[in-house]
Amino acid sequence: MTEDFTDRKDRASAWFRSLRDRITAAFEDLETRFDGPGSPGRFEVTPTSRADGGGGIMSVMRGGRVFEKVGVNWSAVHGTLGERAQKAMAARGVPGMADDPRFWASGISLVAHMVNPHTPAVHMNTRMFWTPGAWWFGGGADLNPCLEYPEDTAHFHAQLQAACDAHSPDYYSRFKAWADAYFFVPHRGRARGVGGIFYDDLNTGDWEADFAFTQAVGSAFLPAFLPVTERRLGTVWSDADREAQLVHRGLYAEYNLVYDRGTKFGLETGHDASAVLMSLPPVAKWP
Repeated sequence: MTEDFTDRKDRASAWFRSLRDRITAAFEDLETRFDGPGSPGRFEVTPTSRADGGGGIMSVMRGGRVFEKVGVNWSAVHGTLGERAQKAMAARGVPGMADDPRFWASGISLVAHMVNPHTPAVHMNTRMFWTPGAWWFGGGADLNPCLEYPEDTAHFHAQLQAACDAHSPDYYSRFKAWADAYFFVPHRGRARGVGGIFYDDLNTGDWEADFAFTQAVGSAFLPAFLPVTERRLGTVWSDADREAQLVHRGLYAEYNLVYDRGTKFGLETGHDASAVLMSLPPVAKWP
């Protein structure tokens, strides 16, 4: 593959950036609309950089009315993969790593930890990756309630399924099963939440179609998550509910530190450590 995908890289990174802007605006609006204690939360925005090339924006809100901690990161980075990262890519079937280990990647990553234990934590990301020998998209979203409401789980999945079904009749079943396997915590013998969808290495040979699907996944996030959150904001919670929330956050932290591919890749390639680890909850407990 000789083309450098410059225009397509620019389009993808600009779209991920616009999605970041839409989500942060919606979250700040939710903070304003909810008549809870304290002042409405606002994002603290910090530029990030990668020594080898590129950077991004880390947006973190702490201590809000709705969000105890939420991070929405956007990045567009490039450079040369180190030896370990090259080997990991080659093991996944990416061609040409030994000959030309350049890479480019852009995406948005979001993790929200909520104030009210009845409102579920959530994760979402979409991304594009390019090397001289390959390109692909990845992403998904999953819901992580400590106190599950089946109707909330059903709504979240229905929105993601609609996004999938508009592009391929088998995407939802494939990517739901992938999420169920990917977000499983082996040493605990359980999933970290109620799932969603997850996909990686998506290259059908039609860049426009794969980009359009990835945009659909990103655009489905707010309709999937906001109604679930708004439905539970006024629910009264107890000390026992808070305890369950903190223990569940411990499970989430274990998964992200031990298994999550994005965490490993971000640290391996020298991206800003604070941005990579923004997914960790502000407070957690272990039983």
